[in-house]
Amino acid sequence: MPAKLTYISTDVASLAATIGEQIRAQRKALGVSATTAAEAAGMSRVTWHRIEKGTTSVTLGSCLSALAVLGLELKVILPSTHKQDTDDHPANVESIPVRIPFAEYPQLKQLAWQVHGVDTLSPKEALGVYERNWRHVDLESMEEHERHLVAALRQVFTGESDDV
Repeated sequence: MPAKLTYISTDVASLAATIGEQIRAQRKALGVSATTAAEAAGMSRVTWHRIEKGTTSVTLGSCLSALAVLGLELKVILPSTHKQDTDDHPANVESIPVRIPFAEYPQLKQLAWQVHGVDTLSPKEALGVYERNWRHVDLESMEEHERHLVAALRQVFTGESDDV
C-alpha cells in the first residue's frame, strides 16, 4: 500500500491531477486500454488508475514509466524561466494538442509524405518532421494556426521562442 503523505499543498495536488489528465488523454488518443498501458509500463492496473486520477502517493518512477510508454516527457521549468517565457510568448503546452492531425496542418501533411498508416503525430514527432524538413516549408502559404503550432512546439521542446 502506498505511503500516505501528511500534507499535500493544493498546488501539488492540482499538478498531479493535471499530469494524470494528460496521461489519460494521451492514452485515449492512442486508443490504448489502461490495462495494456499498465502492462507495457510494468505496473498494475490499479497503479495506472491512480496515476490517471492524480493520486499524489504514486511513485515518481511509476509516473515517469507511464509517460515514457505513451511517448510523453516531463519537463521541469525553473520559475524564473517560466515567467519570462509566458510573459514574452503566450504559446505554451496548453496550446499544443495531444495528437496533431495532418488534416488541420497542411504543411505538416506535405512534409510527412513518407509517414503511412497514421493520420496524427505526437507533438514531439511533429516537431521532428518540421525540423528535419524545414527547408521545404512554404512560409508564404503557411496558415497562422500552423505557425503558432510550430512556435509552441519549439518553445516547449527546445526552449527556443522564435516566431515562425
